[in-house]
Order: sequence, then structure tokens, then C-alpha cells
Amino acid sequence: MSYSPSPRARSGPRRRTLLASLAGATALLTGCSAGSDPAERAASAATRARARAARDSADLLARYDAVLDAHPALADRLSPLRAAVAAHRDAFGGAPETPAGKTPKGAKAPKSPSPAPTASADRKEALTSLASAERTVADRRAAALLEVPGELARLMASVSAAGAAHAYLLTEAAK
Repeated sequence: MSYSPSPRARSGPRRRTLLASLAGATALLTGCSAGSDPAERAASAATRARARAARDSADLLARYDAVLDAHPALADRLSPLRAAVAAHRDAFGGAPETPAGKTPKGAKAPKSPSPAPTASADRKEALTSLASAERTVADRRAAALLEVPGELARLMASVSAAGAAHAYLLTEAAK
């Protein structure tokens, strides 16, 4: 005996297909409205990473300034490293320094300035602390490389390597 189709042949999609399509469309619409576009997420992550890197460099600058204030005799040794850290901050979009501590026109002033760091009166301890800060920031930047897009990753890798070199030089100076 052969199977014969029912006299009422179905035309159009089946019920399961419609339900699956509806569920997929709902998920797609919900995902889009929540800002889950991969490009948007990547841009947001890059913006956060860039801002964090600029803040880290600004914090390092404040540490360099504290050590230089406590130990002016280290100016010849620390000034080139400090200048590099300032360039790193600027490369990440941080506010450049201006005379009299004014924020440049068009730049955003910091929301709440953190208290100025202090440096140890002991030269070796001050340099060791500064080296540790450089190493911590360099490690944080190296870890963030996987989270950011190409050009920013290259910048962060370069600045991370420079920070590791600074940490080495500061450690050697502390000996």
C-alpha cells in the first residue's frame, strides 16, 4: 500500500519553521537594541582601554614628580623617563600639560583629581617604588592587548615595552 498525500496539501512554511524564525528574530532584535553589536562593543572596549592607559600615564607622571620633588638630584636620570611617560599619556589622549596647571582649551578637566602621591625620603626606596609602579602599569597594558583593536594594540605594546624598560632602568638606579 502506498502513502498518498492528504487532499489538503500544505502550502507555505510549517509551524515549527515559523516559531523558530520568530524566536530568532526576537533574539536578533533584542540583541541589537541592547547595543550588542560586536563593532560597538569593540569600540567601547577600545575607548575604555585608551582612557585607562591615559590615566595610568598621568598617575605615573605624578609619581615621577613626587620623586623629583623629594630627590632633585635625580633630575638628570628621571627627566627623560618622565618625558616619555608624558608622551605616552598624550598618545593615549590624555590632557597635555600647560603652564600654571591650566587645562588646554577644548580638553576636559579631570573630574576629581586624586591626591598627589608622595615619595619616600630614602632615594633607593623612592626609585624602587617608582620601578614597581612602572612594572605594574606595563603588565596591565600587556594584558589588555587582547582586548583592543590593531592600532591601539600596537601602541599599547610599544608603551608597555617602554614601561618595562623604565622599570629596569629604575631598578638598576636603585642599586
